Amino acid sequence: MNSDDIRKEWNSKGSKYASDVNKMVEFGETNGWDNWKGEEPKDERDHLSDVVFQLLKDANKNNTVDAFRTDFPPAHSPMVKFMQEKAQSIQQLHFIDEQKIVFLVGKGHQKRQAYLLKDSETIELDASIDAIGKSKRENVFAIVSNNTIVTTQGWEGEIMATFNLDEAKNLGITELIPFNDGQKILLITSDGIFIITQDTEKMIHPLPDPEDEEWEPYIDMENATISNDNKYIVVGDQCSDHRVLDQNGTMIGEIGPQSSYPDFCLFSKDDSQLITNSCHFYNGVTIGVAASDLQNIEIPAYEESEQYTIIDEEMRVYCGIATSKYYILGDAFGYIRAIDAKGNCIWRYFLGSSISGITISDDEKTLWVGSSSGMLHKLQLNNGLRDDHTIGTGKHYEEFRLVIWKDEPILKW
Repeated sequence: MNSDDIRKEWNSKGSKYASDVNKMVEFGETNGWDNWKGEEPKDERDHLSDVVFQLLKDANKNNTVDAFRTDFPPAHSPMVKFMQEKAQSIQQLHFIDEQKIVFLVGKGHQKRQAYLLKDSETIELDASIDAIGKSKRENVFAIVSNNTIVTTQGWEGEIMATFNLDEAKNLGITELIPFNDGQKILLITSDGIFIITQDTEKMIHPLPDPEDEEWEPYIDMENATISNDNKYIVVGDQCSDHRVLDQNGTMIGEIGPQSSYPDFCLFSKDDSQLITNSCHFYNGVTIGVAASDLQNIEIPAYEESEQYTIIDEEMRVYCGIATSKYYILGDAFGYIRAIDAKGNCIWRYFLGSSISGITISDDEKTLWVGSSSGMLHKLQLNNGLRDDHTIGTGKHYEEFRLVIWKDEPILKW
């Protein structure tokens, strides 16, 4: 096959696959999935993946990526065979300014590598960086390196505080969130969730079992958040309800899961609502609670209640952000969805693999999304579709995606 034949087959089969999936999903959501009797569409381009991947490498070497992107719109399914060997999780994405973000490659207990992405240029950062966090407000960054956390006012700005880890040293960090004043840190690990100050390291979750002499604080699906005004902390894990705490870590309420395992929580941008997600396999339920009700809240697990609003009944949420209009949540199936505080899905957009990190520009026009496939996507929101290979209802223009795979150079597609 010559390259022109490959291009034609890639495009004809890619656009048909996207169209078929979009029709199936629209039918399922309109008429109920139980009524769908058709076959699930198949992306029949696996046999093209080797040559297309080589052409992508050539385009990056020859600086012809834009032309390649026009000829070969990106796809997820045909590249899965590479991902099975080479994929890495793209996590801890944080917006800096203009078209610049920072992100990490690798999971908590792995040796990670931090990068700065400026426009489309990727800059490798100091190899000793283990984790990076950003406050909900006031533009405070926190960098962990050699068991020391440093908070700065802005990226590479003036140092605000330094924290030397002791009890929490050498732990794989799932996430960290500096408080807005830069003087405290919420540190989330699978060995416990801590509030770190310059003088103390207080484990606030899980709670010790006084009757178990061999109790260990190891947890799965550890997750936590802080309200934007830093008044509330919410913590949870696979075996615990979402516990609502005050800013000092004292428990003031509890929110039970409406699916099986609590695995995500987030406040709306204006702090009027808290959402919590619990999952079962790749699906889940997200509920919303009025933040004004958090003091002494008690929501039982698996019970309908007027105390909460159902936000979504499909997604196992891995990560998310709150914008001024809605939440953008990333799920286990590779979708990002915009859902408002009443549970209306505004749009959905497929990227592929479990979504592992997400951040948005301050003007809410540019979205960066990382996945466990080793892909980092840059989307210009509501800017019109770039091609007819897009799966979803969001009219977003993918400026590019970075392919960040083991034993490969970083490729732009």
